[in-house]
Amino acid sequence: MDHPERRKHPRFTLSLPVEVYAEGSDTPIRFATSDLSLDGCYVETMFPFPVGIRVDLKLQLGESTVLIVGKVVTSHTQVGNGIEFVQSLPEDLQELRAFLDSVASQQASEKAKDP
Repeated sequence: MDHPERRKHPRFTLSLPVEVYAEGSDTPIRFATSDLSLDGCYVETMFPFPVGIRVDLKLQLGESTVLIVGKVVTSHTQVGNGIEFVQSLPEDLQELRAFLDSVASQQASEKAKDP
């Protein structure tokens, strides 16, 4: 049975550095994303967080860093976590949107060049 797509925004396969601060911790854990969208990301880790916890993210987008509050929505042992973005400052959301728009444009341009 096919499952309908639940995402509101396109997802891009991107490996970007991200620092994750788990709920109640001041110590960051450094990961890389495997995909990213305007409303969430997937981080690869051998030791994933449990579903439901709140995490603070520092996501590196080229030269800029955006701060996002997320909630762990999936946990896959020895693989990683799906994180839904639940709160960010308007300027961080705008920065993320501009970054993803540039990725989409670049991918469309590359696809148009392929025969």
